[in-house]
Amino acid sequence: MAQTQIPPETSPFLLQAKDFLKRARRLKPGPARNELREVARVLRQVARQQTQHGFAPPPAEPH
Repeated sequence: MAQTQIPPETSPFLLQAKDFLKRARRLKPGPARNELREVARVLRQVARQQTQHGFAPPPAEPH
């Protein structure tokens, strides 16, 4: 499977959704896995609404 590159202006909600999906994939099918997938779905919806309404993601913290 190919790695996807995440542009620096990606919403933190999308990054969190990606993390939840990774965690869900490690679990066996069941309620816990479904819950993580649902959280990821909601985070993607929030990110989509954020971009539709023109909200800019918060600036990245310098390291």
